[in-house]
Amino acid sequence: MLSHRFASADDVPALIDLVDSAYRGKRSKAGWTTEEHLLGGQRIDAGMLQSTLDDPAQEILIVESDAAMVACVAVERRAGYGYVGMVTVAPTGQGGGLGRHLLDLAEAHIRGVWGLSRVRMTVIAQRGELIAWYKRRGYADTGETEPFPYGDPRFGAPKRDDLYFTILEKPLGAASPLAAGDQP
Repeated sequence: MLSHRFASADDVPALIDLVDSAYRGKRSKAGWTTEEHLLGGQRIDAGMLQSTLDDPAQEILIVESDAAMVACVAVERRAGYGYVGMVTVAPTGQGGGLGRHLLDLAEAHIRGVWGLSRVRMTVIAQRGELIAWYKRRGYADTGETEPFPYGDPRFGAPKRDDLYFTILEKPLGAASPLAAGDQP
């Protein structure tokens, strides 16, 4: 049975393992979200996660199955929109609808708790299959881009010199905040 909750500092080691397993290294090749062909090294580190957890404008939602962490997503409240990042499903759980469920949770939080009516994300532009998956979920390419943080090992070791991010956006419909204390 699936359940979800917000991450705490105690979850940092498990979050690092989950995120790295989905995006980098040999374990990531068991799923379709691997970035191993584009980047080596780490995807996230303890300092980055702790910074997210310490920021009152950010949350990390965790999905568990039988008390085991199987997915996570970071959400951030920004001026006029919510930002979704670190969308992660364990490689062995990919392809079964868990990613869609994770996005639904993130979007419900952004719309319902924060009262925002649109969401944005950045995706490595060379990840065509992933961008297509997000487009099937209602996201559209804004035409905007951001540079890849070359030279910052916290984001991994690039295997190509042409990486950059494309910005995707999705309208969430009418925003109506949930009652205080409610969660998606």
